[in-house]
Amino acid sequence: MSESANKGNGRKWIPAALVFAAIAVIFGGIYLRFSPAAVAGEKNITIEVVDDKQETAVYTLKTDAEYLKEAMEDAGISVTGTTSEYGLMVDTVNGVYASYSENGAYWAFYEGDDYCNYGVDQQVIQDGKTYRVVYTLAE
Repeated sequence: MSESANKGNGRKWIPAALVFAAIAVIFGGIYLRFSPAAVAGEKNITIEVVDDKQETAVYTLKTDAEYLKEAMEDAGISVTGTTSEYGLMVDTVNGVYASYSENGAYWAFYEGDDYCNYGVDQQVIQDGKTYRVVYTLAE
């Protein structure tokens, strides 16, 4: 193979890298545009915690928190878990432990009747909303 043919092969990755970079920038922009924005200031919210015995505790509070985890802490709800690249993976709420690997249990988070789209530490809260934290067994 000639030396000029070898030089041309080394440049084939450049257009692919440029296309990949452009796609990454586009998706990054879309994420920033459509991801929820935290809102500062006082909000009136309700948090319902349904435990493993299906008992519900209701917390009504005024909070300056921007995210659900902060609001839960303001309400006196204890939350622990493991932090990962996806945010806080909650395994214990108010001392009740849920382990998907042990028995298929997990904590589900809802805004009204809709499943939250973000982790508890990234879920933006809004004034007047009800948030539910439900001990759930996989079927």
